[in-house]
Amino acid sequence: MYDIESVIVASTVDEAIEELVKNPKAEVISGGTDVLIKIREGKMAGCHLVNISNIPELKGIEMDSDGTIIIKAATVFSHITNDDIIKQYIPNLGDAVDQVGGPQIRNMGTIGGNVCNGVTSADSASTLCVLDAKMELKGPEGTRIIPITEWYQGAGKTVRKQNEILTAIRIEKENYEGYHGRYIKYGKRKAMEIATLGCSVMTKLTPDKKAIEKLKIGYGVAGPVPMRCVEAEQMARGKTVSRELLDCICENVLKEVHPRSSWRASKEFRLQLVEEMLRRAFEETVIAGGGNIDV
Repeated sequence: MYDIESVIVASTVDEAIEELVKNPKAEVISGGTDVLIKIREGKMAGCHLVNISNIPELKGIEMDSDGTIIIKAATVFSHITNDDIIKQYIPNLGDAVDQVGGPQIRNMGTIGGNVCNGVTSADSASTLCVLDAKMELKGPEGTRIIPITEWYQGAGKTVRKQNEILTAIRIEKENYEGYHGRYIKYGKRKAMEIATLGCSVMTKLTPDKKAIEKLKIGYGVAGPVPMRCVEAEQMARGKTVSRELLDCICENVLKEVHPRSSWRASKEFRLQLVEEMLRRAFEETVIAGGGNIDV
């Protein structure tokens, strides 16, 4: 049973914003894979919805002349995975969203909804963190750009205001060029499972392929919000690739994460996953970049 008071189908972003301003209790719906579950569970009983799923300006992926990749917020997961720009420049994001739910969910769910939901288990979140994505919001006061490091405000909370629409996710060239990335998800099942832990790593090697020029490490479900392990990243810069370096990175990461116990997994098990998944992802990105961790 879906207790919905009203649904307005907007044809433009400005129309959607206007409807949200008219009704301060209205909520945005696009793919509906998260919102409809909440309604069915009674968490949004009697809600007013503004449907943005038919707005053309919110769909698609393009690249600016400066190399910035722009992912429109209502683009569904399956389109992201199969897009030529994504496959060529940031395939790790395509791989991450390809692990969301099953085929039906990936054909309906949108990347905008995935991040606006604010949950730490969102499969796109940790990879968007290591890509240093910027979130483009439009509201009655105009457009603002929010770094993803400032996007999450707590469990299930983001900086988006009720009367704002997330219009796009922007990824600048400097944050993907020269990197190789890998996202690894652990769940109790191989498919259609919410992440028990997600780990995303991006590695940029020096020109001689022997040392770390830059390293980015992101996690989902290692804390109340998706997070980066900045201290471990900084420690690794300029260091020669080796097993010893990886041991040091893992040691530092374990000091930065803050997983908790839940019905899905204990804190201790998540800490084990934090280290093991980092080791696998780091090694894979080094090899993909032409390096050798066993030298």
